[in-house]
Amino acid sequence: MAGHVRRIKGVVAIALILGAASAAPIARCQSFADPTPREMALSNYSAPAGLTGDDVIVRMLERNRLRNEQLRRYSAVRTYEIRNPEGKLAAQAVVRVEYQAPDKKTFNKTSEEGSGLVRHLVFDRLMQSESETSSGREHHDSAITSANYTFTLAGEEDLGPDHCFVVEATPKRREKYLFEGKIWIDADDFAVVKIAGHPAKKPSFWINRAEFVRQYQRIAGFWLPFRDETSAEVKMYGKKLFTIDHQQYLINADSPFPGSSVGTGGDMHVAPSAKLRP
Repeated sequence: MAGHVRRIKGVVAIALILGAASAAPIARCQSFADPTPREMALSNYSAPAGLTGDDVIVRMLERNRLRNEQLRRYSAVRTYEIRNPEGKLAAQAVVRVEYQAPDKKTFNKTSEEGSGLVRHLVFDRLMQSESETSSGREHHDSAITSANYTFTLAGEEDLGPDHCFVVEATPKRREKYLFEGKIWIDADDFAVVKIAGHPAKKPSFWINRAEFVRQYQRIAGFWLPFRDETSAEVKMYGKKLFTIDHQQYLINADSPFPGSSVGTGGDMHVAPSAKLRP
């Protein structure tokens, strides 16, 4: 039993990478019913005159600051799942999340199934981590900034209708909340469209390999998470797929859900249905 718990905690550590990504003060979304991306030859890429990876990140952070000033609150429904490669469900939780500016998040479960141990050690721990990293030291330690990463402009790529700069992110420290990988940033909005990579520090003895992808969607001028997917090779347990789907966004609404703790007026924007890109 103790060994089983330690292996599950290794999956928890992978989940925390997603928490760190969501805590970073980045732009939030994209539209996904689009063709397969067409990559440029990154090895032959020549950046626009004078433009560097740091320049792109600085512009992104400034645009995010302006967007965040307008984002008073939002609510959404998330579905957390862990499955094996054959699709067998290990655990699932459906959660209503509410955000109140500047940094308050609350989570309320509406349904659960599967392993209670996995739900407690993975889903609950991830929600706790996201609440903690929304503010305070963890927020600054995990943010996508030059204090935490070295950035290199590697190329450009089309993700559906979004033309993006591709920025390589190299962590300056080997810490659990940081990652190594690539960031796709919309060339017009300077908003994050996609992040892909792996943990900067091996999260557990039980994890042989882990890769994650986070995708975003544009809603009413804001960019919000659409789908998180983490694939982990767990010793003695094989491959596990951890996903979070983000749906049913209400932005700056008077009352996002019946009985919600969020209120005080504003315009409501309802997210359209989105489809995952192939």
